[in-house]
Amino acid sequence: MDCIFCKIIAGEIPATKVYEDKNMLIIEDIDKKAKKHFLLLPKSHYASLEDANFREQIALGRAIMKLPKLKEVLGLNDGYRLVINQGEDAGQTVKHLHIHILSGQKMGWNPA
Repeated sequence: MDCIFCKIIAGEIPATKVYEDKNMLIIEDIDKKAKKHFLLLPKSHYASLEDANFREQIALGRAIMKLPKLKEVLGLNDGYRLVINQGEDAGQTVKHLHIHILSGQKMGWNPA
């Protein structure tokens, strides 16, 4: 498989890891859109939410629910935003579902 995130998870490509468990890896994003920008990478490969099987959905839910416990580790104490881009029109450039974790500054809302 030629997936950059799968290669990062496998340790074939270096990344700045900030957290890892059996379900996920959290790394620093190299193309920051906020002062703090991390990527939560599920360890299973699937391109989108609708492609995840039941077991992968459960693991993704557990990963998301673990974030409040990681607030101090990630420095998210003043709030954070989660973003999942689904498909080309939404800006998804890597076809491995991932969640952007943005923090470290006040963020406005501009859906356009």
